[in-house]
Amino acid sequence: MSERVARVEQVGGPEVIRWVDVDLPAPGPGEVRMRNHAVGLNYIDTYHRSGVYKIDLPTGLGSEAAGVVEAVGDGVEGFAPGDRVGTFGPTRGAYATARNLPAAELIRLPDNVTDEVAAALLLKGSTVECLIERCARVQPGQTVLVWAAAGGVGHLMVGWLKAIGATVIGTAGSADKAAQATAAGADHVIRHRDEDVAKRVRELTGGEGVPVVFDGVGMATWPATLDATARRGLIVSYGNAGGPIEGVAIGTLAAKGSLFVTRPTLFDYYRRQDERQAGTDRLFAMLASGAISPRIGQRFALDDAAAAHRALEAGDTDGATVLIP
Repeated sequence: MSERVARVEQVGGPEVIRWVDVDLPAPGPGEVRMRNHAVGLNYIDTYHRSGVYKIDLPTGLGSEAAGVVEAVGDGVEGFAPGDRVGTFGPTRGAYATARNLPAAELIRLPDNVTDEVAAALLLKGSTVECLIERCARVQPGQTVLVWAAAGGVGHLMVGWLKAIGATVIGTAGSADKAAQATAAGADHVIRHRDEDVAKRVRELTGGEGVPVVFDGVGMATWPATLDATARRGLIVSYGNAGGPIEGVAIGTLAAKGSLFVTRPTLFDYYRRQDERQAGTDRLFAMLASGAISPRIGQRFALDDAAAAHRALEAGDTDGATVLIP
């Protein structure tokens, strides 16, 4: 049976995404065939496509999807045809109507989680769990700065932080996005186009700064992030939407107050199946409690992935974006 699959043969803009028809073989040992019902769009997809993150070419795109198991290979245990499942990588190739992938990368979906919610939540939500609870280990009572607090990751981060007892200062670029960050639970929202973020953070914290900053923007916000962080504070830099941070003089960290900086990668924290399962169990519990809710702002046909990339990179998306095969 012929399936539609996205391929990238050279790095570049969204126009390098092309679609090919392939005949999938039977799943190999340890693999399943998964038919996608919804595919998640994530900023990391644009890094793979554009070459910000160096990967071997040609390549597929996307790591997050939800759907159903159609067939299983030898040695697969715990999954059977008809099971509702999701995946968030690390194997790329989710931009497809169906594909074969390792069964070890699947998560069984709870009955109360729809395919679209799973595709909008699994990678972003697991990233939030990893950053807050495993990487930064945020404690109740701490004040935290979240850049892009109305974004696909940002608004989940705000809700999660509030649920564990943190005080959240968020940033937003417009009145609408500021309102969304407030609705997600942010205690304070700074309009970064109108205010000096670091100065306002210092005002809100009695001049101390915040002990933890979550910055998914990158170079565009790096100077303000440094100036907003408290002595011995931690900067968690997890994205490059505003350009990669390069040429950082390590002495700057001393000058700004003996700061710590980390650039985490999800799958260094989710290496083992038990780590993956524990993280997604915690994620689904947060979802069930109402602490977080993926806001799907737009849907694109899967074949229109290039248009979705353009919208994401232009800042024209709101919340999560889902691609529909």
